Amino acid sequence: MDISDAYCHTCSCVVEAPAQVAFDYMSDGIRQGEWTFGSWDRRQVDEHLFSGRSMFDDKETFIRIDADLESGVIRYAIGDDPKNLLSRNMARIVAGRDLGWPGERCLVTLMAWRAEFMSDDRWKQLCVSHETQMFIIKARIESNPD
Repeated sequence: MDISDAYCHTCSCVVEAPAQVAFDYMSDGIRQGEWTFGSWDRRQVDEHLFSGRSMFDDKETFIRIDADLESGVIRYAIGDDPKNLLSRNMARIVAGRDLGWPGERCLVTLMAWRAEFMSDDRWKQLCVSHETQMFIIKARIESNPD
C-alpha cells in the first residue's frame, strides 16, 4: 500500500496580519477572484454562491463558500454546475497565538483533494497553482488589511 499523499495537497504561509483579517479576506467570494487562477472575474450568483472564469481554459466555474469563523475553516465547493458542486478545497486560518507566535500574525493554509476526474497533469496544475496563489494571498492581506 502506498501511503504517500497523491490525493491531498496542502500549502501554508505566515501572514503578518491578525487571523480575523485573513479569515475575512479568504471567505470573501468576490475578493477570492483576486487570487484564484481557476475563477477570475468573479460575480455573486446567490448568497454564498459565486462564479468566475478559469485563466487556464476560460470555462465558467461555480464556487459555494461555507465559512466557519470559530474553527477558522473555509470550505469551497467547486464545479461547472451550481447544483452539483464538490467540496474539494478548503482554507484554514490559525491565529499565531495558537501556535505560540508573538504579535499579530497568522498561518493561512490551502488544502485540496484530488477529484476522480483529475488527470495527473490537471492535479499538478492545481497543486502548483495553489502554491503560487499563496504568494498572492500573503501580499494582498498584508498590503490591504481592511
